[in-house]
Amino acid sequence: MRILFVLLAAGLASAQAQTAEPTSRDLSMAAGYKAQFVCSGLFSGGKSLEAIEEDELRGIYPGYEETVGALPAAKVNRARKTVSVRFAEDMPPRIAVWRQHLGCASLPPGSMNGNILPRIELERPTASDEPWPQGEGAELRRAAITELDRVLEETVTGAFGGSTSAVVVIRDGELVGEQYKEGFGPETAQRTWSVAKSLAATVIGAAVHQGILEPDQPTGLSAWSAPGDPRQAITLENLLHMASGLDSEPAGNRTDEVYFGGGLVSQHAVEGALQAPPGTRWRYANNDTMLAMLTLRERMEGRSEYLRFPFEAVLHKIGMLHTYPETDWRGDYVMSSQVWTTARDLARLGQLYLQDGVWEGERILPEGWAEYVSTPAPSQPPRRGDGPSRGYGVQFWLYEGFDGVPEGSYAALGNRGQVVMIVPERNAVIVRRGYDSAGNRIDIPAFTAAVLEALE
Repeated sequence: MRILFVLLAAGLASAQAQTAEPTSRDLSMAAGYKAQFVCSGLFSGGKSLEAIEEDELRGIYPGYEETVGALPAAKVNRARKTVSVRFAEDMPPRIAVWRQHLGCASLPPGSMNGNILPRIELERPTASDEPWPQGEGAELRRAAITELDRVLEETVTGAFGGSTSAVVVIRDGELVGEQYKEGFGPETAQRTWSVAKSLAATVIGAAVHQGILEPDQPTGLSAWSAPGDPRQAITLENLLHMASGLDSEPAGNRTDEVYFGGGLVSQHAVEGALQAPPGTRWRYANNDTMLAMLTLRERMEGRSEYLRFPFEAVLHKIGMLHTYPETDWRGDYVMSSQVWTTARDLARLGQLYLQDGVWEGERILPEGWAEYVSTPAPSQPPRRGDGPSRGYGVQFWLYEGFDGVPEGSYAALGNRGQVVMIVPERNAVIVRRGYDSAGNRIDIPAFTAAVLEALE
């Protein structure tokens, strides 16, 4: 066994030419990445190990891809729904465990006890044979949309850049266009990445509608409750606007310790010091979203109530039955990125906003919540170049001034080309899933404009 890991370390060092030899922490994080993505792809995504290797473990963060590829193959226990990846001879493997409804969670390094993970029981609606939007039994409305079919086929084959896995188009509440790459279909789930932030805003909205939360009030987080802690001034709305003012160096979009390092939301997301007055500085930060969800958890009577809330308040009500919001090992949602779902389920999310939070006659979100999330935040992202630049609302990106994209359009966006474009002017939702890499990304405005033109 010692020879195996000496060879492994040597192989990793060779694979990472001109870089420092990976540390034990590097190896642990890479093994956690591999275990987490294989677990989610297999048990939530319904994908084969070969497809997971191709899609989920390639084209990823450069600092991980070669190290992940050099690690031993993941060991899968299908009966227990666990995935383990060895990385050192003197430590247990990194392990991810799948649970019904909640998907996969990474055990902390050194742990092999999957029984520590929280679980919930829910009555899952059985609506697969019902027509859209509640079920999967719908046929596409194909009258006079041959041009749309052509655009979607070209998208899947790379016409607008990136690596597209799925495209779904909704108009006037009906499914009018749908294309998948080979091996994908309506029930194939993949990671949302930061599209999850918009789902978090939706769950928060449902809590506001039920009187559990008020956006303009301080979070009241227990971690900041010591007398004199200036973070007590941070409101829920500050978090939703990405304007907490908290330190999120070196990069607010990287929270690897929580995502696959086995770290806890309640430890890592709360530790940042205040760097700017709340509400005065926009800075993209996964922690702000996780803190918003932690605020909701601390208003709940117990962990089980919190874990059930997204399903009972939103997901199952609108037919998002193939959606797995994942947690850390203590049961806090990692809803800044870590959700697995299908293209159709994301189309349902977009449709909920086109209907201003009402679904089949029931109000799920506060009246005007769609306008709220699509209103520019007081502090905005820095502009890029001389052309149009995306703005920011409440966990949604705003598109103004882009050719072919109507004013008032807004989107949930995620790494590797995840897009849920909501176009109120055209009563349309456009969903694109993908596996883009740093050097090959989809042109979102051009893709959106082409789809909308085809809908004419």
